[in-house]
Parts: sequence; structure tokens; C-alpha cells
Amino acid sequence: MSVPAIDPVAAAFDQHFKSFPALSRRGFLAGLGALGAGACLPGCTTTAAVPARPHRIDVHHHFVAPTYSAALKAQGQGHIGWSVQKSLEDMDKSGIATSLLSLIQPAMAIGNVATNRRLSREANEYAAKVVRDHPGRFGSYAAIPYTDTEGCLKEIEFALDTLKAEGFCLMTSYSGKYLGDPVFFPVLEELNRRNAIVYVHPLSPQCCGAILPDLPVATIEYAVDSTRTMASLVFGGAAAKYPNIRWIFSHSGGTTPFLLSRFIRQEQDMKGEAVKRMPNGVMYEYKKFYYETAQGNHAGALDALLRIIPLSQVLYGTDFPYRDGAEVNAGLAAYRFSAAELMTIDRDNALRLMPRLKNNS
Repeated sequence: MSVPAIDPVAAAFDQHFKSFPALSRRGFLAGLGALGAGACLPGCTTTAAVPARPHRIDVHHHFVAPTYSAALKAQGQGHIGWSVQKSLEDMDKSGIATSLLSLIQPAMAIGNVATNRRLSREANEYAAKVVRDHPGRFGSYAAIPYTDTEGCLKEIEFALDTLKAEGFCLMTSYSGKYLGDPVFFPVLEELNRRNAIVYVHPLSPQCCGAILPDLPVATIEYAVDSTRTMASLVFGGAAAKYPNIRWIFSHSGGTTPFLLSRFIRQEQDMKGEAVKRMPNGVMYEYKKFYYETAQGNHAGALDALLRIIPLSQVLYGTDFPYRDGAEVNAGLAAYRFSAAELMTIDRDNALRLMPRLKNNS
């Protein structure tokens, strides 16, 4: 299947898709997600056995550290309720073996240097305790004070070497700057040296907090902010400069799949130093990124995403406690992936990124 070549940009855009075979659509009807990746109605063909126990790995699963909760409340900010027990209950209902804990937004996009250093350390130690107290059920992404280079470098070392975190969670922007801003290059250099996994969660951008007063900013701007920060990494050169960082982006890439023809046109128009920042081209970098399925598990999002990346780059995510696993399971089942394709999303891709999780289930 190809996109009609109605102009030179569309033709170039379509060229990037020819290497990806169409995904199969056999064997599954809407609503089978809760039955597990191997569920099958009579007469259908599967290539994977029905899992005997929870098997999914949720790469987008929030938690709230007690001291972080207190800090938000001290600033007059409320937050969604969460507990370890609530996480475990939904995981068991949804067939999730292991969840990767990430601090709720705005994470370390609050406070001053000293406060953010303290809050990130306390949150990371709390997450590590949850991991220890519930063997096999959790992993963690550490929070780091991204605008504080010295604090970041110390927390990266502590989180990986002492706490054994699986990676790091960043917000899409800090103090009006996106992740690919050159001011953050010293931190990205260390993350690159460490071959780090970096999960990125969107945040309300400073530009657009009150454009539509009757519509919460997260409804539109969270998805757009993911696109902004991805573009900053690609067009600003950080994605190519620090190729060892494994990036995971929320919500099936937000609005990115729908804007790629614009990015390709921009690449074609670029000259001089701008071209040198992307020696492998725009699509090379976007295809390297990983994308998780929370709120992006419906046909419109999946159709767009899977036209630009292989299935190997798609990860299972729920956005708990804001959403639950049942929603994601039903969405993926309705898309009629094969049993093998579902297992690839549900578990196998995450295990390639985080092989230590094989010991969890």
C-alpha cells in the first residue's frame, strides 16, 4: 500500500515506506485484548501459545513518591491518586507482568536546583524500594533534574550504578526549552555514553496553556509537545550526535506521524550546517525511535504510525493511573494484529530493550 504521489514531497514520503510489508490482519476481532495475546476464536490461525500468566510489559506506568506529592501540594498543585496496590490490581486484571515506573508530570520541571536534586533522589529511591518489595512486578525510570547539568550527571550515575534503574524519564520541555536544545548536550553526551533508555512524557507547553479555555491543555497540547521535542532532537542534531540513546516516545508519537510530509519538505529545503546536523536524514532518526501505545492504540493512530516504522519499534504502554490496561488491550485487539504481532508489542520489543526483565516473569 502506498500514499498517492500527488507532488514531489508525497513521492519522497512514500519512498520511505516501501521497505515495510503490510501488517497481517488475521484471526482477531475487536474486544479480545482482555483474553491475552494468544486468544483465538475457532477457525483462526495463531503462531503463539496462549500465555499461562500475565506477560505484558507496560513501559508507560506512573507512580507518585510521597515527598514529591507533598512538594506538589505545597505549590498548590493537586495530582491523581495512586498506590502500589492500585497498580498491581490493574496489572493483574490486564495481563501485565511488569510495569516501568515513571514519576507523574511535571516531574523535575518544578522547583529550584536544590529542591529538584532532593526530589529526584527521593523519588528514585522510593521507586527502587517498590521494585525491591515486589520482585518481578516493577522496573523504574529514574527522574533527573534536566536543567541542572551537575545534578543530572550525579543522578545518572547513582540511578544506574546503585539503584539499577532501567533508564530515565524526561518531560518534553524544561523552562521553555525542548530536549534537543544545545544547552542540554552535556547531559545527552553522558546518556549516550551509557547507552541509556530515555522515556519521554509530554508536558503542557508554556506557549499554549490557555488557548482553548473550555478544553484542557493536555487534550491537544500533550500530543503536539511530543512532536515538538522529537523535532528538536532530529532537526537540532542531537538524535544523530548521540545515537546510542534509546528514545521512547508517548502516545504513538503524538502528532508526529501526521506531520512527517512537512518534515520531509523541510529537510529538502535545508542547506549548509542544517544539513550536516542530520547526516542520515529525517526518516532515519524517526525510524530509530520507539513509540508506546497509551492513548494511541486506535486505528487512526496505528495506521499512521505503522506506515513509518516497523513493528519492532512499538511498545505496550497504558498511562496508568490516568488510563487502564483494558483500554489498550481492547484497542490493540480491535486492530486485528496476529497473535505473534501482539506478543511483539506486548512483550518482546521491551525485552530487547531491557533484557534484565526476562528474569521477572
